[in-house]
Amino acid sequence: MPPDPAHRPPHRRPVTALLAVALLAVLPATGCAAPPERRVAIPVAPPTPAVTVPPTTAPTLPPLTPTLPATPTLPTPTAAAVATDCAGRPSASGVIGLLRDDVLPGNVSVRAVDGPLCADGWQYTVLAVSGHEELQAVSRGEPGALRLVTAGTDVCSIEVKAVAPPAIRTLACDAGTGLPPGA
Repeated sequence: MPPDPAHRPPHRRPVTALLAVALLAVLPATGCAAPPERRVAIPVAPPTPAVTVPPTTAPTLPPLTPTLPATPTLPTPTAAAVATDCAGRPSASGVIGLLRDDVLPGNVSVRAVDGPLCADGWQYTVLAVSGHEELQAVSRGEPGALRLVTAGTDVCSIEVKAVAPPAIRTLACDAGTGLPPGA
């Protein structure tokens, strides 16, 4: 007959039960470890062979002979670069007529001191006005269809600077300043 459970010694438990409890306590902690590191072999390229370049010598240059620089030639002036007397086309009275109604009162005496000078369909005229300073006028167009561009004591306007031929621009913007043209 089997021993009475009340008479069994209390300190003896089956070893398998203790082992099972111990394994259950330890196994969850050991199952979470990181996977082992994978190593992949990378092929190594063969070394590049060294290239040997044969030594060279610098070419020998012939001795330099001194030469004089070429003589600069001045450009030939064009009609736009030089203002010439308009030869009556337009006449001084034609330019004064442009100024009579808008710029000049009808009762002053006016005469051309310089010009009209022409370049590429533009005209520059300096006028003496009785009782006033000299007056400059820039006009453009054919004698029968003149248009006043600007008039006054300073006629270097934006339109003159941007569109007028160089000769007219020089006369209008540099005349009487004491500066060289274009300065």
